[in-house]
Amino acid sequence: MTKNYFEVKNVDFEIGGKTKVRNVSFSIKNEGDIICLLGPSGIGKTTILRTIAGLEKIKNGTIELKNKMLSTQDLNIEPEDRNISLAFQENSLFPHYNVEKNILLGAERNKGKSEKKINLNEIVELLDISQILKKYPHQISAGEAQRASLARSLITQPDLLLLDEPLSNVDQSFKEEIQVRLKKILRKLKITTIIVTHDSYEAFYLGSMCGIILNQELKQFDDPYKVYHFPNSVEVVNFLNRGVLVPAKVTSPKSLDNEDLGTITGNFIKTFPIGSQVKLLIQPEDLEHDDKSNLQLEIVDKKFRGTSFIYTLKTPSKKLIPVFVHSHHIHLHDIEDKFGIKRPIHIDHIVCF
Repeated sequence: MTKNYFEVKNVDFEIGGKTKVRNVSFSIKNEGDIICLLGPSGIGKTTILRTIAGLEKIKNGTIELKNKMLSTQDLNIEPEDRNISLAFQENSLFPHYNVEKNILLGAERNKGKSEKKINLNEIVELLDISQILKKYPHQISAGEAQRASLARSLITQPDLLLLDEPLSNVDQSFKEEIQVRLKKILRKLKITTIIVTHDSYEAFYLGSMCGIILNQELKQFDDPYKVYHFPNSVEVVNFLNRGVLVPAKVTSPKSLDNEDLGTITGNFIKTFPIGSQVKLLIQPEDLEHDDKSNLQLEIVDKKFRGTSFIYTLKTPSKKLIPVFVHSHHIHLHDIEDKFGIKRPIHIDHIVCF
């Protein structure tokens, strides 16, 4: 059996004597893979990174990298001996060096390495920081400082790169471009990376696997598609905030009924006995618009998202349901208008709790 490149087994992550996340297990299968840990602020994501880097000890479980044990109850390899690079969310540049010197400190740390050829100019170009190389940390923006710190981490050629909210200070207009560049460089250099973030769009784009941390637990660890479309708990549904849960009754192995929407057909992700009362997840993409439908619901809110609208509809039982519509749709609606839902309703993958 092939061993994983990196593995955390049954670890309680603590800081200052307080347990932040309990009994965590996850792995990175191959060198060069990128995973993302997603959760609200203060949940313990940074504590996980600090512990993996060796800055915090563990009292149970194991942390292993490249078949080398890093942390156990009785062992804690020092941070400088792990070849793990941790880029903190806050500015970690040395104030008395300019940006270029700060980055080169990372290169000097790993002069003896020859496995990976990491070119400084390529990193500078990909992260768009050529114009700030001669500036000092106090002369640049928070977003520029974050990218400079990232460049320094990349050039150290780590076996494992840990990024703590790496793009939190980058302007929204520039963030997507930097995400593309970051993913490109990590893949090209085959740098195994763990990214923590509270931005689900960022996590779903960057990570081949995504972990959701809620209520002191790693609730789900799966590929982003499954995390989004097949959430495994009500807590994950509520955190992602991509849909609503409505009451329904299972009427057959492939159908259920809701008092407002009628019969809904599809394939259940998890089977329930016929007659079961369940909570059905309705996501914005699940319902189709049809002006001619006899199922007409009142619009109570409308969000314009550039390429799409998200309409919020109120059902007769006062439930609020989101529906996605392309913004080029010929018939735009206003609040208090009636909005038709296509019948019969079919959802490919029915998620219930």
